[in-house]
Amino acid sequence: MGDATVRTPERRAEAVPHPVPEGTGRGLVRRLRAPRRPRLWFEILLIAVSYWTYSLIRNAVPEQRSQALRNADWIWRVEQQLGIAVEESVNHAVNSVTWLIIGMNYYYATLHFVVTLGVLVWLYRSHPGRYAATRLVLFATTGVALVGYYLYPLAPPRLMNGEHFIDTVMVHQTWGSMASGDLKNMSNQYAAMPSMHIGWSLWCGLTIFALASVPWVRVLGLLYPALTLVVIVATANHFWLDAVGGLMCLAFGYAVAALWYGKLPYALPRVVAARRRAWLPTRA
Repeated sequence: MGDATVRTPERRAEAVPHPVPEGTGRGLVRRLRAPRRPRLWFEILLIAVSYWTYSLIRNAVPEQRSQALRNADWIWRVEQQLGIAVEESVNHAVNSVTWLIIGMNYYYATLHFVVTLGVLVWLYRSHPGRYAATRLVLFATTGVALVGYYLYPLAPPRLMNGEHFIDTVMVHQTWGSMASGDLKNMSNQYAAMPSMHIGWSLWCGLTIFALASVPWVRVLGLLYPALTLVVIVATANHFWLDAVGGLMCLAFGYAVAALWYGKLPYALPRVVAARRRAWLPTRA
């Protein structure tokens, strides 16, 4: 007979695999990456503080008027060479329909915030497992946009010299933009590149399209950024290329989330299972 291996209770306890403590570096990273159910009070506080910080930094960027106007002239020339410089024609055409341009002014001023917050609330309630990762996309997109505002000041078309763009808010006396009229001092006038109206609306649209179960709602999700693109051009707040900048920022945001979570946010579980504590056997 072969030798029998006798295990004492002490040796059996030593043979039990011990999980990596959450306090270690590897355990902490794993814990942060794991989808979890969001906490309402924390999310409200985080969004409020983040938007306040974003506004503070965006408006603290020096308003480099001369450079911003030179950059606008350069953008306009590039678009003319590419054959896509139709912003002025769109601006004048839509401005000739009073009810339409007034509606677009209010669209520009309000839906940018209302729809984005609405999608965040919907994610929180219906897709808690995907909420944190999708929110990370939005935050990373906005964060890299701040770098763009600092490095590349750009005047919107309505502020260009020597062109004939119409500032539709001033003409129609509507509260359509915080960069015009009585509210112009509350916002950096030369932070047009990239367009976060496009970055945020695309984030909303893609999220709705990927996660909504009702077909017509998914279609609306795709129409929202398309309509936003028309609005930002018709109101002379952005060039087409500003929208391209917003798209690139959004791509960066998705890349950050995919690297952190190992997959795109929409591929994560819809709900988060209740966390369990692993109790190790104790010796008497």
